[in-house]
Amino acid sequence: MNYYVVVVLVSLLIGLSKGGLGGPVPISLITPLLSQFIPVSNAVGVVLPVLMVADVFALRVYWREWDMRYIRLLLPMTIVGILVGTWVLASLPDIALRRILGALTLIAVSYKVASARLTALAYQPREWHGHVVGAASGFGSALANAGAPPFTAYMLLQNIPPKTFIGTTTLFFAIVNALKLPGYLQTGALNLQQFIGIAWSLPILPLGVWAGRKIINRMNPAIFEWMMIVALVWVSLNLLFTAPAR
Repeated sequence: MNYYVVVVLVSLLIGLSKGGLGGPVPISLITPLLSQFIPVSNAVGVVLPVLMVADVFALRVYWREWDMRYIRLLLPMTIVGILVGTWVLASLPDIALRRILGALTLIAVSYKVASARLTALAYQPREWHGHVVGAASGFGSALANAGAPPFTAYMLLQNIPPKTFIGTTTLFFAIVNALKLPGYLQTGALNLQQFIGIAWSLPILPLGVWAGRKIINRMNPAIFEWMMIVALVWVSLNLLFTAPAR
């Protein structure tokens, strides 16, 4: 697949996700796709500004729909997770990062397959659960833009209204993405020249958001999600068992 086609697809997937189609699944696909063409650390970093622009659109749609109790509970350990994840991202060689990214992608797939059963669990909330989830989400997001599975699994167990669920998710990851920026710039994970090279794709974001809002009313979301899952399994196996050809 051509690099520029992948860049268009990445922006479209981010927009679709922020528009409500597929939840965190499309976001989980973007770094594995880009890592086929550039080192994992740069693949993680280069999409951060794109995600931050998409966050602006999502925040406008879900403004004040969030529950700040969860943000305050998770955020302190999320910051710790971001710091550790950024350090690992900057320290490990690309081949090791590819294997970790492949494993995290498979974990995201496993979460999606099992998520329908989460709401049926007899769950008893504890404050420390939020600390663990915050650390895991911060680490996964900083290392591979893969912080959504633990956060989403935790929020599914909280028995909150759908709009509050989406609004809290939107605000949480907007904050997480903003917190990742200084570390990415400091370590070089965010290569400004590479970002400038894909900045032309930013106008695709609102198109993706609009398409996500439209398609979700016409297409069975489960079909789209399973299409994404098949793609995730393919790229994760590629990351786990093949060496980069650059």
